[in-house]
Amino acid sequence: MNIRLATPADAEACWNIRNQAIRHGCKRSYDAAVIDAWTPEAMPESFRIVIAANPFFIVEGPDARPAATGYLDLTSGSVEAVFTLPAYGGRGFSSQIINAIKEDARRRGFKALTLASTPNAQSFYEKHGFIPLRESLYPSALARSDLRCMHMAIRL
Repeated sequence: MNIRLATPADAEACWNIRNQAIRHGCKRSYDAAVIDAWTPEAMPESFRIVIAANPFFIVEGPDARPAATGYLDLTSGSVEAVFTLPAYGGRGFSSQIINAIKEDARRRGFKALTLASTPNAQSFYEKHGFIPLRESLYPSALARSDLRCMHMAIRL
């Protein structure tokens, strides 16, 4: 599958991937009302700005449309928005995203990366070398709730 950098024109497709992945993957970790609030159909315009400001990767599916996403937040050195459409789960798309982020981070001189994992994704990140540091509640304005997450890190 092809991996490439997203452009601001990809924002709506990336937002859709995010929402579908959260709705599918997080339903055992968070209440339905929290997930509904966390995944609004209307994309915040700030999401397009994030795509323009950071190395935001897309893996294209067999139909050449975006199927997985993820980016390196250049300000914080954190891995963000690693999501795969449920129909493409288990095909290694998210692994391609993680590997691209790590490679890009090394090229930029980062020595370590962090992330805040939802409970359902923690084992995925552990398989990619991330070490759990501490569990906490992440205050999400969009979800209007505190989301349980695991802070993780990896040395590059």
